[in-house]
Amino acid sequence: MVHDPRAKRWAGGLIVSCQPLEGGAMDQDETVVAMALAAQAGGATALRIEGAARVRQVVARVGIPVIGIVKRDLAGSAVRITPLLEDVDALCAAGAAVVAVDATQRLRPVQVAALLQRIRQGPCLAMADCSCLTDGLAARDLGFDWVGSTLSGYTADTVCAEDSPPDWALIRQLSQRGCWVVAEGRLRTPAQAAQALREGARAVTVGSAITRVEHITSWFALALSPPVPDAGA
Repeated sequence: MVHDPRAKRWAGGLIVSCQPLEGGAMDQDETVVAMALAAQAGGATALRIEGAARVRQVVARVGIPVIGIVKRDLAGSAVRITPLLEDVDALCAAGAAVVAVDATQRLRPVQVAALLQRIRQGPCLAMADCSCLTDGLAARDLGFDWVGSTLSGYTADTVCAEDSPPDWALIRQLSQRGCWVVAEGRLRTPAQAAQALREGARAVTVGSAITRVEHITSWFALALSPPVPDAGA
């Protein structure tokens, strides 16, 4: 796996995913830009932003790299993250430093290799969002700059409870096989972020635990909820 020197900007750093809940109170362009600026002020080394329009707005305001994605709900395919060539084109044109794509082995409208080839036609780096070791090794062999554990727990073959820990085994296995790993998915605490680096990740992405107020609030509210009384009491 040949590593682009530009990828070293993230080494050991925190990537903050600024993606509000779709249709939620914070799902507004200006709020996403504010999240991005706040994350940069707090020490983020990169940002993950959904939608070409929002990527363009964030890039214009921040001084750190932006990983761009486009999410779609397609008929006949469970692939959501940057599934189309036109999505790659839009993200590159918007100024994304990195384009991330779903690199799972699922039925899809455009093959992963074709998406990577389109990314390589521009100046962007390429990140593969993977669900398992097979996905990650295939992405490594294709030549992706970064391999993320992003989709572990979010595909039919890997589904797990929302409060499950991060997929430490996948992070470790990918790292041991020469991938430059971005740990992503179910990372909720600074301690878990630090552990991800110890497991071999080169960078760590945190989203909900930093930028989704609804999720963070629900975790606290659930912890304070009284136990359900025994039905026989």
